Amino acid sequence: MSGRPDILFPLFAALDGLEGVGPKTAKNFAQMGVEKPRDLLFTLPHSGVDRSRRASITEVTPGSTATVEVEVGAHHPPRSKGRPYRIQVQDAGTGFQLVFFHGNGPFLQNQLPTGQRRVISGKVELFDGVAQMVHPDHILRVEEAEAIPAYEPVYPLTAGITQKMVAKAVGAALERAPDLAEWIDPALRAREGWPGWRAAINAVHAPQGAADLAATSPARQRLAYDELFAHQLTLALARQAVRRGAGIATEGNGRLRARVLAALPYKPTGAQERAMQEIADDMARPRRMNRLLQGDVGAGKTLVAFMALLIAAEAGGQGVMMAPTEILARQHLESLRPLAEDAGVVLELLTGRDKGAERKAKLAALARGDIQVLVGTHAVFQKDVVFHDLRLAIIDEQHRFGVGQRMELSAKGHGAHVLVMTATPIPRSLALAQYGDMDVSVLDEKPPGRVPVKTALVSAGRMDEVVAHLRHAIAEGRQAYWVCPLVEESEVVEMTAAEERFKRLRAALGEGVVGLVHGQMPPAEKDAAMARFVAGETKVLVATTVIEVGVNVPNASIMVIEQAESFGLAQLHQLRGRVGRGAAASTCLLMYRPPLTEGGRRRLEILRETEDGFRISEEDLAMRGAGDLIGTAQSGLPRFRIADLERQAALMAVAQSDARKLLADDPALETPRGQAARVLLWLMEQDKAIRLISVG
Repeated sequence: MSGRPDILFPLFAALDGLEGVGPKTAKNFAQMGVEKPRDLLFTLPHSGVDRSRRASITEVTPGSTATVEVEVGAHHPPRSKGRPYRIQVQDAGTGFQLVFFHGNGPFLQNQLPTGQRRVISGKVELFDGVAQMVHPDHILRVEEAEAIPAYEPVYPLTAGITQKMVAKAVGAALERAPDLAEWIDPALRAREGWPGWRAAINAVHAPQGAADLAATSPARQRLAYDELFAHQLTLALARQAVRRGAGIATEGNGRLRARVLAALPYKPTGAQERAMQEIADDMARPRRMNRLLQGDVGAGKTLVAFMALLIAAEAGGQGVMMAPTEILARQHLESLRPLAEDAGVVLELLTGRDKGAERKAKLAALARGDIQVLVGTHAVFQKDVVFHDLRLAIIDEQHRFGVGQRMELSAKGHGAHVLVMTATPIPRSLALAQYGDMDVSVLDEKPPGRVPVKTALVSAGRMDEVVAHLRHAIAEGRQAYWVCPLVEESEVVEMTAAEERFKRLRAALGEGVVGLVHGQMPPAEKDAAMARFVAGETKVLVATTVIEVGVNVPNASIMVIEQAESFGLAQLHQLRGRVGRGAAASTCLLMYRPPLTEGGRRRLEILRETEDGFRISEEDLAMRGAGDLIGTAQSGLPRFRIADLERQAALMAVAQSDARKLLADDPALETPRGQAARVLLWLMEQDKAIRLISVG
């Protein structure tokens, strides 16, 4: 597997080797992300134009395209500067005008000589009741007219690139497309009625009508499947590599867990029971666990995670729980402390703040095995942090971590099992795209005793009423969050908005009542402001979205979100999840600036209707598309060129089970289908997978 297979070389050559593509055009193509013939093949037309031959332009409605044979009549050069050049023509049913702006007389006389016949194709418009065609797309002699396809594909363009250039370059790239051996499972391909790879590539660039451009057309489905399958094969190889890493079979005797369950004031939900069992089963095996624990806001992930940490302790080992920030690490510590006391285990916190003698003492206790459960930030990754016997690592809020970091962590643990927790409910298709290398446990039930949050929409004009409502609530001893709008331009603008709101609320509610946190503050200041709010010293916390993840203040029962229409659904759902954690009935006020767009209204109404994060995320995916949903930039979510995660979600699940099955039957990809799959990985530029095979 040392290098790219020879059969693919023509597709990975320089673009300017293609007919009609010079160095300048190649530069322009690069702006579109097209750098080699392979990229052209995967740049699919997004629409098409019907250019089937008509007798007369009277057969089409104005505004659409007609392709007709005409007799060229008189030329009317412009009488003054800035006027168009017009040519009268006659088809089988009517006369009309061709219009050229900045027309070059001699050139047009040569192209359209009076008295001759030509086939022209272009958009027919009515202008003051007169039919005209401005700048026809095609002008050909009758004997050459076959060159106009009956249905012409329309490609995405960039500056300096025209439809004709793309069509010509694609044609040249198609001539180089090799016949590749089949990597799709034959039974699956037969069931779906998909064409072979080369037939599919040819078909998507020669659509016969609108149906061929749809995500559901067999050729497009097949190419989308190739892309998803290559991606899932990469994840499955990563999963295989993690599993090859022997894990330490870790089985507890249930002693510590029984203590915690006995002390709980409620019974775990069915979903929690199921997740605890799946995790215990994984940890008992001699290979590494690599599992995702996905739970909605308030679904009780903390208990499930702690039970897993207790298995490590029961077996005489240690567990670590890692959070992305210091604030969150402290919160985990607070929420785990009562559970640790029930179980009688030693729990400690390690962050970047631990210095000097105190840090030394903690590290020594860790190395001796005196600390059974460690909570920390990425400070846990530092060289001098040595565990006595680490069995389980739990990572919280994972979309800040990619596959690469997951592997790094398992390396630190010498066989430690890995559990990743996320509070972002992700639709199944995306969960597979992002976490396809992991096994997934889902918490989709709320523990008893959580009071539903009442959600209301309020127009920004009623700001004074909202402030009065806050004043009243504070007098009753309650606390509130006030989230400032999301500003796209810059964090500085966002900070200014937050500071303005802070000043106005402070003026309205009194000194010392209102606190402020935003992304531009030094971490120590942010922590201090948070701590004052958690302790109940400040009653209202004005914040930018830094609070969306994990802050837990049970006494806070009001959430005001300004300009809620500027936030995504998932974000609004996360923010709302910050209230409704205590005994008091909670409210979430979504303030919006009228008029709302259709999408904005729909988003706010979905939130008013439901608290089910999975339903909300499915709606979000349908409305926004996959890249936006997890913020592609930071999500590690692959960018697919052909596959459409919204419309082809079902293919992702098929691709995952197919990839896992292929590797189970052929772990080194040596069978004919395995060899074909290697070619696919090269074709799809899945370098990470290629490295995994060559190492494996």
